[in-house]
Amino acid sequence: MNSEMQHSPRTEAGDGIQAIIFDLDGTLLNTLDDLYASVSYALTSHRLALRLKSEVRRYLGNGIRRLIEQSVPANTPASTTEEVLATFKQYYLKHSLDLTRPYDGVVEMVHQCKQMGMKTAIVSNKVDAAVQDLHRRFFSDCIDIAIGETPDVRRKPAPDMVMKAIEKLGTDARHCVYMGDSEVDMQTALNSGLRFIAVSWGFRDRDVLEHLNIEHIIDNPQQCFDLLS
Repeated sequence: MNSEMQHSPRTEAGDGIQAIIFDLDGTLLNTLDDLYASVSYALTSHRLALRLKSEVRRYLGNGIRRLIEQSVPANTPASTTEEVLATFKQYYLKHSLDLTRPYDGVVEMVHQCKQMGMKTAIVSNKVDAAVQDLHRRFFSDCIDIAIGETPDVRRKPAPDMVMKAIEKLGTDARHCVYMGDSEVDMQTALNSGLRFIAVSWGFRDRDVLEHLNIEHIIDNPQQCFDLLS
């Protein structure tokens, strides 16, 4: 990544905003405990060494395949990695709601966005079936659409899922903001031509986000409106 690509667009986040697109894990929902339990179950099932929760946290953001590829020991055969991934998927789809909850203030933030007349969407590298389940469970009344990883659409940081969301919302990139918690989300916003708001309560600490030279970083959901108003 060159130095030009490490900066979010330097415009005011509130200019003409019609829609806000949210990352899911680490932005709207604290999914870490359920993801960690699922990774641990998959590794244990295949008699592989466990990872620390802090390690799994670092691996999140690039989809579940990459999560498992990083979680299995080095030099694990590809066939075993595929088996671990399949076990993870099966377990996680059954247990994705065990401990997962919205971060404090997030539900209120999203409802307030709707009250301001904004369109809303979720775009996540999580497998689409799980994204739809979580959308229905927590945000069906305040987020218009949700898009997760599918075989026919490239995952983030490619712009494809964001562009699909923008089309479904009936707006354009000039009038959208993307909110996320990681370098993957930052790059997604850049690749999509969207302004970016980073949150420090997710899977990357504030110092990591600051190192990326992100212009807009918020530490609690209510601060979102200082940028959107």
